[in-house]
Amino acid sequence: MVGVVLLAGMAQAQLFMPPESKTVAPPGLEGVGIDQRLNEQVPLDLTFKDETGRTVKLGDYFHADRPVILNLVYFECPMLCTEVLNGLTSALKVMKFQPGKEFEVVTVSIDPREGPALAATKKASYLKRLGHPEAAAGWHFLSGEQAQISALADAVGFRYRYDKKLDQFAHAAGIMLLTPEGKVAQYYYGVEYSAKDMRLGIVEASKNHIGSLADQVLLYCYHYDPRTGRYGATVTNIVRLAGLTTVIVLGSALVLLFKQEKKDKVLGTGRT
Repeated sequence: MVGVVLLAGMAQAQLFMPPESKTVAPPGLEGVGIDQRLNEQVPLDLTFKDETGRTVKLGDYFHADRPVILNLVYFECPMLCTEVLNGLTSALKVMKFQPGKEFEVVTVSIDPREGPALAATKKASYLKRLGHPEAAAGWHFLSGEQAQISALADAVGFRYRYDKKLDQFAHAAGIMLLTPEGKVAQYYYGVEYSAKDMRLGIVEASKNHIGSLADQVLLYCYHYDPRTGRYGATVTNIVRLAGLTTVIVLGSALVLLFKQEKKDKVLGTGRT
C-alpha cells in the first residue's frame, strides 16, 4: 500500500503540471500523462457494458446541444481515481446544471478486468454522495474490452500504464469535456474542479445553446486557457463591455431627460 500511495503521490506531483511543462518522469511513470487533443473526434461506435450489464455504444450518450463530461478511471483504484471522482462530484453539487438535462457524465474504467457489478456499486456510491438520485439517468459508469478502452484513451490523449508488481494502473488526474458531436473541447486537470469553469465550458461546448444571459456575458468576459484548463478574464473584452454599458446607460439617461423635457413643455403650453 505504501508503494501505491507513493506512486499516486508522484503522479499528482508530475501530472498536474501544464501539458507543455518539460519534466523528467519519475521511475514507473514513463509514458504516463494527458496529451491535449482538442477538436479530436472520439469514436462514438465503441461498445461498452453499462452498470446494468447492457451493451451500449459510446454514441448513445451524445445528444444534440448536450455536452459530455468524460473521465477515465478504474473502479478499484486505491487513491487517485477516488480523488478525481470526489472532485467531480463536489463540482457537480455546486453547479445548477444537472446530469441528464444540460449535460451527460460518462465514467469509463481503464481496467478490462472490471465489469458491470463494480460499475453499479461505484455509481450507487457517487449518486449517494451527489445527493441527487435523479441524476442516475445522466451519469453512466462503463466497462469494456481492452481494444475499446485503448481506442477511447488514445482519442482523448489519456496515457496510462499497468504496473504488474503493484497490480495497479499509473495514470494522470483530470477530466475531459466533449461536444455533443463527440469532439474534445476542454481538459480540466488535477482532482479539484471549478464549478464556474465547468459551467462555462458546458455552455460553450453546447455552442451557447444552453445557459442564461449571465453565462453568455461571462463567456464574453472570460476565455478558456487550454494550458491551465481554466477560464481567465479577458481584459480587452471586459473594457469593451464596460464601455458599451456606459454608452447604454448614458443613452438611456439622455432619452429619459429628453422625454421629461418634452413632457414639461407640453404641460407648460397647456397651462398657458
